[in-house]
Parts: sequence; structure tokens; C-alpha cells
Amino acid sequence: MADPKGFMTTPRQEWARRPAGERVRDWDEVYVPGALLPIISKQADRCMDCGVPFCHDACPLGNLIPEWNDLVAREDWRAASDRLHATNNFPEFTGRLCPAPCEAGCVLAINQPAVTIKNVECAIADRAWEEGFVPAWPPERLSGKTVAVIGSGPTGLAAAQQLTRAGHTVAVYERDDRIGGLMRYGIPSFKMEKRHLERRLEQMRAEGTRFRASVSVGRDVDAAELRTRYDAVVLATGATAWRELPVPGRELEGIHQAMRYLPLSNRVGEGDLKVSPLSAAGRHVVIVGGGDTGADCLGTAVREGAASVTQLDIYAQLGAERDEYAEPWPTYPKVYRLSPAHEEAAELRTAPAADADARLFAASTLRFTGDEGGHVRALELVEVDERRQPVPGTERTIPADLVLLALGFSGPDREDGLVEQLGLALDARGTIARDVGFATNVPGVFAAGDAARGQSLIVWAIAEGRAVAAAVDRYLTGSSQLPAPISPGDKPMRV
Repeated sequence: MADPKGFMTTPRQEWARRPAGERVRDWDEVYVPGALLPIISKQADRCMDCGVPFCHDACPLGNLIPEWNDLVAREDWRAASDRLHATNNFPEFTGRLCPAPCEAGCVLAINQPAVTIKNVECAIADRAWEEGFVPAWPPERLSGKTVAVIGSGPTGLAAAQQLTRAGHTVAVYERDDRIGGLMRYGIPSFKMEKRHLERRLEQMRAEGTRFRASVSVGRDVDAAELRTRYDAVVLATGATAWRELPVPGRELEGIHQAMRYLPLSNRVGEGDLKVSPLSAAGRHVVIVGGGDTGADCLGTAVREGAASVTQLDIYAQLGAERDEYAEPWPTYPKVYRLSPAHEEAAELRTAPAADADARLFAASTLRFTGDEGGHVRALELVEVDERRQPVPGTERTIPADLVLLALGFSGPDREDGLVEQLGLALDARGTIARDVGFATNVPGVFAAGDAARGQSLIVWAIAEGRAVAAAVDRYLTGSSQLPAPISPGDKPMRV
């Protein structure tokens, strides 16, 4: 604890964002470059080094948060990097993309603004790369065992890196043409620039991990045949089966799933396309769904020059403060949050009819209507009560010539044939069934991440990848020294 009074004398200060009008003209990250390091040591000093650090439990990775806060306060960046990477393979990802449940569990947050843990984490990771504190870490010797990891999102990459460092020969299979999963084609660059992903992939290649892009296991390669070629297989395919909206007019042109829309804009950034074929430019855009994917669509549509963007959220607008009775500390509270995309929409007034920022709360879609050519032109909605039942007399129509469905995901994609070819058992939710050791009903096949846990956060995805790697290592060698931060049955802290 560098400053015993830091939490009393220093107010919370977050990484400053660039002005909304400036940042919507490009695809760079929303934060002011270089503005974090001058403030972060004092912010780390706010950590109380409390006797019972609930931030550890709130983070499924078990990050050693008080330790690296203290090291940052003392500006010992190398040691801070070592402590951070001891529990997290990719802190430059989580420092940008994680919603920081650790901050909700911060003891200081009982009666003050929490320590800016996420900002400290990001500062350590970026400084570590700048100073060369994260070189490749190839194994000293090879085990002679081979592992196929199917899926290159955060779970697959974490599992691959851990198993490679343990001495196994690992090949990562990805159906898209580039490695990275949702971090590549689902997450917009204004949330995380792809250079962070590329840098980490280069490290993994130098360590010995092999990547097989443009290979859809189940379509291009029979999954059962692939199983015979490796000593173990890790399924980290994600939960890519999106939920539908079965209302009248769904068949109209111009209505698309969010994960059809977002990858195209990312491909523009990669240089594959000059303009997205689903560009929002000049269109009245309606996003159905109030989660993070919807916010990603919102920020993307604003940058593409939409005429208007409105986001429908079926839930009522939340309050700004934690409900101490319904969601007591240290659980992650359901409160009104203003993402950078919503901040931009509010300042630029992209949705004049919205309740707040770009969102219409407690709103449910009744039907879509279109023109004579079969293209969507309007969306009819209705207000709903706390039971999500329609409130009579609240129907209204808003213009919509591009509709994006961001309703979440129900489990792994069944269309590629992987589940059937391996003969995998599924649970009642439609996700891949596994035992307490991450093993499926097929010997030597393990499942981790959203494909088995269900849709979750990036920090849980990385924790799953680390834990399944320990299980696979144990299966291959009889024992393992790899860390296993979670078990398949672990859940986030909730009431």
C-alpha cells in the first residue's frame, strides 16, 4: 500500500475520451492517446490493500489486483506486468473490453467510487508491450502430445497459449479467414484496435502455436476425422446461434442479424471492402436489443453516417445507483450505464425520439412494414410493463430502412455439423454438455467458453480457456501445474 490515505485524498479519475464529434469521424479507440499514464499511478494509490479483497472473487481470473495496484503506484511496471500476466493471458483485451465486475466488488465501492481497476490493468498491459516485458515464452521441451483447438476467440487463444507453453503442439482452427473470433470481426475497432490482437498473435506464433484460418471444422474437415489426428481436442467455438425475432414482416429486406452487420464494417477496416454492403449511411437504423452487441451496432452506424439510429431495449430504464437491498455489494449491479456509443448518440442527437441517448426503454417490436419492393420502411412498437406485457394504447411507428437484431445467442452453431459428427451431448440450454473437468461425452474432447457455458463476458472466456488447458494437460500427462481459475459450475457473484 504505497499511500495509506490515497483513497481519502485522491478522487476517482478515468481515462479521458476524445470529444464525441471528433471520434465518430474515425475508427480509432475512443480514448485520448497518452492521457492514461499521467494519472494512473495516483489512481492505483486509491487501492486500500484491504484485508479481504472482494475484487479477487468478482474477477473469475482471480487477478492479483491489490498487488499490481501497489506496484503501479510505486511505478514498478515490470513487476506489475509479471503479477498481471500471472493470472491473465490477455490483459490488453480485458483492459478494453471487460465491463469490470472487479470494480463492482472493490471494497472502496461500498461508499465511494471504486478504484479504476480496468484502467490500471490497461495501463500495465500497454506499458509492458512498450517496454518489452512480454516476450515470447516458448516451452523448454515438447511433450510429444498434440492438441486441436477449434475456435480462436479469447477462450481458444487462452487455452492454446497455456497448452503451448506446457510443451504440447497446438493447432488452432478458425472458420474465418483471420484469427481472433469475435475480437476480429465482432468487436469494432473503436473499442479495441486490431493491432493489439495482431501483437498477441505474433507472440503466440513465436511460442509455437500454429494457426489454421479459413478451416471450418464440420464443413471443410470432418470433426470425427480431426479427432483421430490429435491426442485431444478443445471446442471453443463460441455461442454463435443467434436468437430470432418472429414477428410479422421479419421476411422483409433490410432486416439483418447484428453479426451479419458488424463483421462487414470490420472487413472495411481490414481493407477487404471499400464500403460495407450493409452500410448505415443515410439510413434510418433501428437496433432491436439493449446489450453490448446493440451498442456496438450503434457506434458503428453513427460512424457510417446513419440518418438516425434508435436502439430498442425491452427493459425499463435503470437507475444510476445500486439498489442495496436487491443487489448489495459486492455483486455486479444492474444500473444505467452510458457506453461511449451511447454518449456519442446523445451528444449528436442521432435519435430525437429516444428516451435517453439513443435508447427507447420498455419497448417491444410488434411488426415491420415495408414498401412495394419488399424492403422494410418502418417498425411498429409498443411500450411494455414490468412483466414485459404490452401496454394498450402505447403503439407507435418509427422509420426504419435498416433493422439490426441484437438479441443475444442461444448456443453453438449447429449448421456446421460439428456436434453431430462428434456425437456430442447437449444440455437443456442447447450448449455442449461437459463434466466437472470440462470433458464432453466423447473421450479426449473438451468444451469451454460460450459454447459450453453460454453467452458470457470476455473475462470469463479467458478464465475458461485457462481452466480447460489445465484439464487437457492433466488428461495428456496425468498431472498439471497449469492454473485452473474456475470450474464449469462456477457462476458470477449474484444475489
